[in-house]
Amino acid sequence: MKVLVVEDDSQTAEYIRKGLLELGHAVDVASSGHEGLVQASDRSHNVVILDRMLPDLEGMNVLKSLRALGVQTPVLMLTAMGSLEDRVLGLESGADDYLVKPFAFSELYARLINLSRRATGVVPVTEFRVGD
Repeated sequence: MKVLVVEDDSQTAEYIRKGLLELGHAVDVASSGHEGLVQASDRSHNVVILDRMLPDLEGMNVLKSLRALGVQTPVLMLTAMGSLEDRVLGLESGADDYLVKPFAFSELYARLINLSRRATGVVPVTEFRVGD
């Protein structure tokens, strides 16, 4: 799975990147809304993790721009903005899932796998063993 992480907090971005790399996934990181929009627009990622509070272009605007461009890559909003209204607005604006910070990596990963499975109809293989 190839994941784009759009997150301006370098510690959070590195935590996610490291965890996904250890599980065998490819990860790109964008630290601003504009950079995330450019990278996500190329449609090369299986899933996008998108923060809402980003410098230069707010995450909701990134999401709306992607959807207006016809980019249907699954988007998981990952943000500290966790009120009911925030979650509903995120989902209504085109997010496929919404997770509030702080978060457990295991839950983030389970949600990513679920989004990827729904988008492709295939469960990503993270381990392959061959016996006699």
